[in-house]
Amino acid sequence: MQYRLWLARTRLSFTYSNLAKHKLRLAILACVGVGAIAGITLTRQAKLPNLSKADAATIAGFEAQWAKGDMIVLVRHAERCDHSSAPCLGPADGITVRGKAMAQEVGLQFQKLGMERADIYSSPLTRAAQTSGFMFNYASEDQGWLFDCRKTMLADALRHKVKNRNLVLVTHSECFSALEQQLDLPESKTPEFASSLFLTVGDDGLTPRVTGFINANEWPKVLGK
Repeated sequence: MQYRLWLARTRLSFTYSNLAKHKLRLAILACVGVGAIAGITLTRQAKLPNLSKADAATIAGFEAQWAKGDMIVLVRHAERCDHSSAPCLGPADGITVRGKAMAQEVGLQFQKLGMERADIYSSPLTRAAQTSGFMFNYASEDQGWLFDCRKTMLADALRHKVKNRNLVLVTHSECFSALEQQLDLPESKTPEFASSLFLTVGDDGLTPRVTGFINANEWPKVLGK
């Protein structure tokens, strides 16, 4: 009788011990899960890198990738007439006089960066074509994918990228957003007029990663005056 009672107590103690260990494992797993979710949340909240605030090593890497012809850059058109009270350069669907000066200055910065290995495409809409013209003295035609871009921006950009040549795309804020979504990047605010978003494309031509962006007035912080 005493032996049976002792055996029953032993089994009960063993059961409680296993249950306690099981609860401990669940608690550890729960903590790990919360940590993982927090990590994902922090990743999604991260901002796109601003190259004007980058350190010297990052800038050197950026310039080296550009020199190799490994980059795709989206440039938003300059200030548009119908979004500003500034004097308009010409057509109402084009850019302002101030936008022209902005485009010319950004174009000079690209020349400083080096355009020997670069192909240029622009949206055919007036504001983008004007911007490209004042930046590079060039405006491409029949590039409808640079304004009708919501579903295929990334695929089209990669399709036009030639190995060892940079690809410059003068386009619209909607295309910036489309590209970010297709790269599963965190949502960002509307890019400033004439700002540039740089991607580095891997050797396979299929694995782009964001290098960073430069606003029109921040180029001197990146390349110097």
